[in-house]
Amino acid sequence: MTLARPGALNLITDVPGLTVGHVTDDTVRSGATVVLVDGFWAAGVDVRGGGPSTRETEALAPENLVGRVHAIALAGGSVFGLGVADGVVAALSAQGRGLQLRPGSPAIPVVPAAVLHDLSNGGDKAWGLDPPYRRWGLEAVEAATRAFALGAVGAGRGAMAGLRPGGIGSASLDLGDGLVVGALVAANPIGSAHMPDGETFWAWPFEIDGEFGGHRPQGHAPVVDPMPALSRLAALGRAQAGANTTLAVVACNADLTTAECKRLAMMAQDGIARAVRPAHTPFDGDTVFALACGAQALPQGPDRAVQLGRLGSAAADCLARAIARAVYEAGRA
Repeated sequence: MTLARPGALNLITDVPGLTVGHVTDDTVRSGATVVLVDGFWAAGVDVRGGGPSTRETEALAPENLVGRVHAIALAGGSVFGLGVADGVVAALSAQGRGLQLRPGSPAIPVVPAAVLHDLSNGGDKAWGLDPPYRRWGLEAVEAATRAFALGAVGAGRGAMAGLRPGGIGSASLDLGDGLVVGALVAANPIGSAHMPDGETFWAWPFEIDGEFGGHRPQGHAPVVDPMPALSRLAALGRAQAGANTTLAVVACNADLTTAECKRLAMMAQDGIARAVRPAHTPFDGDTVFALACGAQALPQGPDRAVQLGRLGSAAADCLARAIARAVYEAGRA
């Protein structure tokens, strides 16, 4: 059996057909990140946090009509950040990318979005009647590329992971038989990505080639109270519903249906639980989108479910690694 390895970039864009664009504003201490697909990809979403803030997630419900996307938009700014999708929609429509229900009508891009809370980080949020997020959506589309930055950039510029800086992370796995899986995350959880020693990531068993520092626990590392810093987080205003979240996009090149993308997103959520403790709290808005381009055909029958499970397991591993990479890279800035 071929050993799964990261793709050439170790980014979600190792899945062919994806590009990612960031806009980072150091004055506002916020930003936006857009994942663009090169067509109209099957997609699903799974929401497990208790305080989510999203747009158009119901369009991805398996029982509904669309189940496909032209892009996924992530941003800081809490509810104001949902405006980033307005900019992405406008930019893609101007390029003629989107559904066209009748000749001559504007193209209608499908762009679900999710946002994290970074309004309390000291940046200049005095935007009055003109929040910058729509403009950032336009700019992020123009900035999209395969090789993109990690750390305190884009939607992760103002993020925190527990009491440490959070940010943007990404990772990929080439499964060796034509299937490629990747993950991108904007990590802003109330929980910590580090073990009690403050140096070892909870995701350390999944690390490949020292991608987030290579630190390993020394001796016995007991599992302790998962929220020893909750009182400090409360004092900082972070222990509030919707004030924390882990936003993620996982992707693969298999021919998944919308319902199968939903399962991929559900399995990928385990990557958050592997990399953050505690996860999926009432205060978080943990949301995972899943994308599939359809280039690689999966078998029909029972073997298809086996392959879907394999993809989901790989997506969870990629997401755990991406979270650790996000915090590691933000800490190096």
